[in-house]
This record gives sequence, structure tokens and C-alpha cells, in this order.
Amino acid sequence: METQLGLWHLWEQGDFVTRATAAILLVMSLLTWIVILVKTMNIVRFKRDARNARDFWHSEDFAAGLTKLGSNPGNPFLYLALEAREATAHHRNTQAHLHDTLDVSDWLTRCLRNCIDEFTASIQSGLAILASIGSTSPFIGLFGTVWGIYHALMAISATGASTIDKVAGPIGEALIMTALGLAVAIPAVLGYNALVRGNKSILNQLASFAHDLHAYFVTGARVSLPGESGNVLPMKKG
Repeated sequence: METQLGLWHLWEQGDFVTRATAAILLVMSLLTWIVILVKTMNIVRFKRDARNARDFWHSEDFAAGLTKLGSNPGNPFLYLALEAREATAHHRNTQAHLHDTLDVSDWLTRCLRNCIDEFTASIQSGLAILASIGSTSPFIGLFGTVWGIYHALMAISATGASTIDKVAGPIGEALIMTALGLAVAIPAVLGYNALVRGNKSILNQLASFAHDLHAYFVTGARVSLPGESGNVLPMKKG
């Protein structure tokens, strides 16, 4: 748009404050879409891992179950299964440690909870950026509007002309800042809510998987240290 109401005209005619405000809103918009795209891709991948985790319990043994989970080190379900096995083996094959005062159930619960807490912190990283942008960008746009109207009134008072053709351009440029603020805030708020729902779904499935792992290992099945040959854990089909 090359009219007096266009964005390019706003940039050309604006002062340092106006340009800085527009640049801040542009950076906020870029951050918003980067976070949304990256987190959405992660949720899609984690949902695929969750589907594989549902097939985990239909394996012949624990090693076969790990194969079904895949080899991606970023798979939270695979990480949880490996940590559960290692924690159980560590508790049953070590002596004279402080954690020996805990039974295997409490020790395994603590280890699984730590794993879930670490994953929760990881999956929720970046959401604070969306929350901050969604709550502050409308006010930044409003600041640009107020600043633009102030300069428009100053120009009117200097020229003494208050006709519609003299007012429409400056006021329209000022209102563009409000529109820019809303254009940044709305995707940030909607993206934040969608990502929170997606994260909650993944965390619920991970908690359910951890509960099943806890029940499985506490039953007293033989646990070997990682790296030992053979089928480490016989697993019931179900």
C-alpha cells in the first residue's frame, strides 16, 4: 500500500519511537510463530511416540517393547522406560546407600516423578514467551497509537487546519499501530491455549505410562543391569 494510510507511509513518516514500536511488534510476531511452529512439531512427534507406547505392553519382553518405542533419544516414553529399569536395578543391586531406607516402590516413584518433572519443564519452555507477547503486545500497539495521535494533533495545531483530509492520514496511521498490536496478540493467545491443551494430553499419557511401569517393576520381576544380554524382563501380553 502506497497511500497515506499504508504501512510503508507509516514507516517513512514515523519518528524513532514509531519505528521502534513497529519493529518491536514485528520481532514479537516472529517469535510467536517460531514458538508455535516448533512446539507444534514437537507435540506431533510426542503423539506419535505415545501411539508407540500403547503397543509397548503388547510386546513379548521388555527388550522387544523398547524396540517398539524406537531409538530416538528425545522420546519421553523411551526415556521413562529406561530410567525405570535402571532405577529398579540400581536399587536392588547396590548396598549401603541412603536410598536403601526406601523400598523399591518409593524409590521408583521418586525416579519416575523426577523424569516427568524434567520433561514437563522441557515441553513447557517457550510458553512463557507466548503468554508475555499475548498480554503485552496490545498495549505496545496502543502506545504507538497514542504517540501517533499526539503527533497528529501537534501537526494540526501547527498548521491550524483541521479538515478531514488533514486528520484522516495521521489518525489512520496511528490506528494501524493498534491493529498491529492485535495482529500479534491474537495468534499468541490462541497458540498458547492450543499448546497448553496439547501438552496436557501428552503429560497425561506419560503419567499413565509411568504408572504402568511402576506397577510392572514393583511386581518383583527380575531386573538386570543395562547392557546385560538376554531378555531382561519377561512381559505379559495385555
